[in-house]
Amino acid sequence: MGLNDTPLANRTHIGFFGRRNAGKSSVVNGVTGQELAVVSDTKGTTTDPVSKTMELLPLGPVVIIDTPGYDDEGSLGEKRIKKTKQVLNKTDIAVLVLDATLGKGACEEELIRLFKEKEIPYLLIYNKADLLEQIPRAGSDEIYVSALEGKGMWELKERLGALAPKEGAGVRLVADLIEPKDFVVLVTPIDSAAPKGRMILPQQQAIRDVLDADATAVVVKESELKETLASLGRKPSLAVTDSQAFERVSRDTPEDIPLTSFSILMARYKGILDYTVPGAAAIDRLKDQDTVLIAEGCTHHRQCGDIGTVKLPAWLKKHTGKELSFAFCSGTEFPEDLSPYGLVLHCGGCMLNEREVRYRMKCARDQGVPMTNYGVAIAHMHGILKRSISMFPHLLETFSD
Repeated sequence: MGLNDTPLANRTHIGFFGRRNAGKSSVVNGVTGQELAVVSDTKGTTTDPVSKTMELLPLGPVVIIDTPGYDDEGSLGEKRIKKTKQVLNKTDIAVLVLDATLGKGACEEELIRLFKEKEIPYLLIYNKADLLEQIPRAGSDEIYVSALEGKGMWELKERLGALAPKEGAGVRLVADLIEPKDFVVLVTPIDSAAPKGRMILPQQQAIRDVLDADATAVVVKESELKETLASLGRKPSLAVTDSQAFERVSRDTPEDIPLTSFSILMARYKGILDYTVPGAAAIDRLKDQDTVLIAEGCTHHRQCGDIGTVKLPAWLKKHTGKELSFAFCSGTEFPEDLSPYGLVLHCGGCMLNEREVRYRMKCARDQGVPMTNYGVAIAHMHGILKRSISMFPHLLETFSD
């Protein structure tokens, strides 16, 4: 995906589910107009979820996900079903493809139960309607189609468009915190961990959001911040820093300039900031031999001094003075059972869509395991969390640091 593409996490994720040989892959190909999925009369042709980013009218930028058959068998089938369940955690719209000649069975009922449990809007697509003598009256959430003959695909896309999350309905990353003509200083360290030749996604998104607000973004390294602030000629309305530079940036930024981090803004954008701020207090309650789960939404090459596997464990040990153990997960591999952990410490989640981040928060909350994120945790350990959330008054009311 290039720098000019819509980020994966900001695309509507549409998952196609169903039993083997119901024609899921044929329906996917019919909707996309591409040979995205392998089609075969052999059961279980799709062995792993297959994803494709594309523009799909009338929805716009989407991720189409074709999943393995949910009625798969044996130990390999169990692994495929597990992967299918993981897809559900990031699915914005679920499409359940059924064989119209067979109707609904236990497999479909189980999937519908999961859709409802996870509050995912869904459609039931009865494929192979060309084999029926008479097509029944469709319910409000049903469509009869024939992927073989290409019938019903236009209606399916229109119905998907109606279910898609409305653009602009969510929280902005930073634009709602500033006014037109404001200056915003974005502090972006460039070190060995920075991606070569580009900026990380939250930095890109923040720049775009500032420009969309008709404000000015001043991008600077932490080593140049103090001199830049002195030379601007006017006070910025907000400073945003990479969390790793929080301590120095807080020291170099006058107290009358509101300061936060990309990670904290991303937690708000994904809908979990209200949970992760109180969760930071759990850092001070960690005991010897407690295990902290450090979770990242992306999979990247680990550098020397990696924040997740090196810096955060060192900071946590120093701050708590405890003998802690650490477990790590990345990408979609987030454990369902969080009972072994005294704390879940999550990244900003820029590569995950809001639904998956909220699912992870719900897992922690339901199991009584505190969860916080990188930016909140780092601010807490440096004693500047109150300052870093000062622009969110409702959080200050319940704040304890």
